[in-house]
Amino acid sequence: MTLLLPTPDGDLTRWTPSGTGFAPPSRGQSVTRTAYAAAHVVLDPLTGELDWDTTAAFRQHLWSCGLGVAEAMDTAQRGMGLDWAETQKLIKRTGADARGPWVAGVGTDQLPAGPSTVDAIVAAWREQYDLVVEAGALPVLMASRALAAAASGPADYRAAYGKLLSTVEQPVLLHWLGEQFDASLAGYWGHNDVREAANELAALCTEHAEKIVGVKVSVLDAEIETAFRRALPPGVACYTGDDFNYPELIAGDDQGHSEALLGIFDPIAPVAGLAFDRLDAGDTAGFRALLDPTVPLARQIFRAPTQFYKTGVVFLAYLNGHQNHFRMLGGLESSRSITHLATVLRLADEAGVLTDPDLAVRRMRPLLETAGVW
Repeated sequence: MTLLLPTPDGDLTRWTPSGTGFAPPSRGQSVTRTAYAAAHVVLDPLTGELDWDTTAAFRQHLWSCGLGVAEAMDTAQRGMGLDWAETQKLIKRTGADARGPWVAGVGTDQLPAGPSTVDAIVAAWREQYDLVVEAGALPVLMASRALAAAASGPADYRAAYGKLLSTVEQPVLLHWLGEQFDASLAGYWGHNDVREAANELAALCTEHAEKIVGVKVSVLDAEIETAFRRALPPGVACYTGDDFNYPELIAGDDQGHSEALLGIFDPIAPVAGLAFDRLDAGDTAGFRALLDPTVPLARQIFRAPTQFYKTGVVFLAYLNGHQNHFRMLGGLESSRSITHLATVLRLADEAGVLTDPDLAVRRMRPLLETAGVW
């Protein structure tokens, strides 16, 4: 089947899928790396609420590919359509249905709009931490917009994180989400310079190493992540959240490697699962041969403005048959152009992540018709 797709320069080009579909069998977890896919949520387009059954089925898909599930993270539209009331339901439901390892985001998004005190921020974190632990997940302490607004410098971050970490019973993952993903987090850790922020975070991890199992780093800079990884104390792992450079960071070097907690693993889960099989077998070249072709796709999905990457993730879930529509919380499906989506389709085909190319063509056609292209 062939489609007439728009290109970024305004031309039209005929495109025919090159692959025959990709659906590997279920597999177990990697034994050499810890890998989580940050999972999206599925909207019920009739009610405007979450489609719980389809959302849950997608998490089963991720586990079947050999990946862990990162629940209620940025990819699930935290702060961009998913409120705290629905987040609580999501975490509890995922815990009840869990068939593999999972982590869940601990934020401060239940706080009212306006200025917050450090004590209120810590109490909000603690409320969400307790919910996540009770549901059976490893807590991921997410960067807080409220703290970014309230803090006047590094000391305020050390005070807030230190106060919480001194009281938690179960260790946590920390999450450093760069301003590319959320402009309200600019200057997090009290520094506008990313390298100084990395040093600040590494010092915090050293001070509270017994309460931190790892740090997810999402700054889209492989050099900074590698230096940060080497500065972490023993027992604190680095989890790459770099959707631009993940193959090299996960493969690592003679001084170590990054674990993974990635939004791009949501749409490329079958390929990622096979790649980790190759890495477990000691075949780093085979690992890279599978994952490297997905990088152009990831760079397109996560291109600036990066916070709208969720649109590309849900678009591919629609094309691959994991949901029956291309609608999102808050109408976020409209945040990317039809030319952007057409490029995502082509790159997904080249990366080998379309499970049924003919289905993808059939599902793309009405989007093109609506955009006045077809």
